[in-house]
Formats: sequence, C-alpha cells, structure tokens
Amino acid sequence: MGYHGQGARATDVAIVGAGASGLSLAWRLCGLPAAVRPHVTLLDAPAGPHRPPERTWCYWEEPGGEFDSALTTSWGRLRVRAHDGATVPVHPAPLRYKMLRSPAFAAFVRPRLESHPGLRRLVADVGEVTDVPGGALVRGIAEDGRALAVRARWVFDSRPPPRPPRARTRLVQHFRGLLVRTPAAVFDPGVADLMDFRTPQPATGLSFGYLLPCSRTEALVEYTEFSPAVLDDAGYQAALTGYARDVLGLRAYEVTGAEEGVIPMTDGHFPRRAGASVFRIGTAGGATRPSTGYTFAAIQRQTRHIAAALARGRTPLPPRAYPRRALAMDAVLLRALHSGRLDGPAFFTGLFGAVPGRRLLRFLDGSSTPAEEVALGLRTPVRPMLHTVAELPLLRRTPT
Repeated sequence: MGYHGQGARATDVAIVGAGASGLSLAWRLCGLPAAVRPHVTLLDAPAGPHRPPERTWCYWEEPGGEFDSALTTSWGRLRVRAHDGATVPVHPAPLRYKMLRSPAFAAFVRPRLESHPGLRRLVADVGEVTDVPGGALVRGIAEDGRALAVRARWVFDSRPPPRPPRARTRLVQHFRGLLVRTPAAVFDPGVADLMDFRTPQPATGLSFGYLLPCSRTEALVEYTEFSPAVLDDAGYQAALTGYARDVLGLRAYEVTGAEEGVIPMTDGHFPRRAGASVFRIGTAGGATRPSTGYTFAAIQRQTRHIAAALARGRTPLPPRAYPRRALAMDAVLLRALHSGRLDGPAFFTGLFGAVPGRRLLRFLDGSSTPAEEVALGLRTPVRPMLHTVAELPLLRRTPT
C-alpha cells in the first residue's frame, strides 16, 4: 500500500485513523462492486502517541466469520470465577468467543486495500476536519512536516472527540495485559476466563483478571478495573503481577508482548455526526458498549451499514451501535456501580450463573429482544437498581 505525495487532493471518502474502525471501513469500501466503489483516502497517524498501539479485540459470533482466518484462537467454553473462587461455566454455543490481534487484522485487510487502485494511504497528524461546500476538508501535517489538505465528499473520523460528552456517570475501563509463555504446560486452551474476581477490589467499581489461553504454554493475562481513575505504573505492575503469581500461580514465564488501554464507560451521548459531511465512527461514534467496553462487533455493524449506504448513494450516517433501551440499562448499571449500591463481582457472577450463556452474550452485544431484557432485569438486585432508576432523572449531565 504505497504512500503518495503530500499535496492537496480530492477523494470520495476520507477516513481519519487506521485502527479497528478505520481499517474495517476501508476494507469494506474496497470490497464494493467496481461500479459503486468510491475513491478512498486513509489517513494514518505517524508513529507516536496518536497511532493506535497493538491491541487484542474479542467478540462472539458463530464459526465461519469473515475474519476467522486471522484469529489467534477462539473458545467454545467460557468461565467466570467468583471472588471466593467458585466457578461459573458459560456455554455460548453455537457462538464462539473469538480473539483477534490488531497486527493479524491489519495483515488480513492489506491485500484488498493494496489491490484497489482508488485507495490512497497517507501518514499525517490530522488537525481539523471542517465542512466546506459539497463536502469536507481534512487538514494536517505530513511526515515531512509539510501541510496536508484532503477534500472529500464524506469524512469518517475515528479519533477521540476533542471533549468527552456531558454525562451523569463516568467510569473508565482500564487494563494492562501481558502475552506470556511458560516453560510448563499450565493453561487449558479449551476455556477462557472472561472475569476472574479473585483480585483485590477497588473502593469504587470493580476489578477482575482476564485469562485467554492460546495454547498449553501461551496466554494473554490481563488485569482490568472499572473505576473512576486509572492507576499509575506501579499500581498496574503490582496488580498484574499479583494476579499472575498469587491467583494463577505462575512462577516462571517469558513476556512476549504487552498491551494496555483506557475505555470510556459513561452514559454520555457520543454524536455520530460532526458536520454535514463529517461522521464519527468506532468509540468516537458510540461503538463501545458502556457497560462492558466491547467494541469490535459494533464497529463491524457500523461499517457494514456505511458501505451499504454509500453503494446505494444514500447519506452514510453510521447507525446507532446499541438500542436506546440497552443504553438506558447501561446507565442504571454504571450509576449503581459508581454509587457503591451494587456489589459488582456478585452481580456479574450471579448474572452469568442465572442466564443462559448465548442469551446473555446477545444482550452484551446489543442484539437481545425486549422480552429477553425483561427476563434479564428480573435477575438483577431489585432494590439498588430501583433506587438508581429513581435517582438518574434528578442528576445533571455535566462536562468533564
């Protein structure tokens, strides 16, 4: 995929950011029939703090998905561990929990992007994106320090918004994980631990371990918190080392990779439109589920819809990633966690134990029916949830 000169250029579609959402959208647009395939300019941030680091994305779907050949692995059995060590099995059949690493995803989409003559990829630090007559203008600074301008009919911006949305509740899901290799066969590659609550719990929110075994000797070992603020390096090191050593019993291992991240968990509204011809996609466009942090599957729904709209000559407004009723339930859950009314580990452990795996995963993915959601709501602690439902309308949405 070649990089071209940095002069002003025109294109049908400009995509700002080459992370999960930017690459997914470019891949789908380059796969449209030739008669409706747009010219696409993909603007990737230069190496540094604005370029997305290597990540692991997980999602659930049936076997035979479009990215299956790029998966690290997948699991047909899942598990949640209570704070006291009790095990709750989760059987998602016919779904599988799939693990996709960002380098493998980039390698998967590359052949299609390279084969599309109308795809141009530029490396630039994008500054502003503004509406202009008949489209939008993207301005930035190229790798060589020169000014860059791209004029497009439509722009899809995956960068974090300049200001977080006004909200009543703000938590963040923050994590640090290690890809490890052990000298002995200590992992069970047939089952993944979604939430392991045998971790010290923060004063507000919850914490858990996350274990994704790729083989008998290789796994992603991660420490995650839902809380108001991130930890410092020493805090993550202590939490992750403690989980690996004291909970999992790992005494010797080689670190082959690492990842960390911060995901917003808020009841703020992420607008999908930033101008007449400018749209937000990915987390910036509301693709992250506020109660869980899962994003990848919603990105695929968003980008599939955008590509179909462009192919039909329609305004490519990204769809809502989750139904309003799901976001309303998330708002209640986040407030109940933030207030301390809800025991997070007990809540999630009980929910996975009481609700069939496939039905619960459908809810977490935003594809459950109203009847399923009512049944799920009856499995939640009634008093703290009702208290929170009554409190939410009285709270103001405030800026960060």
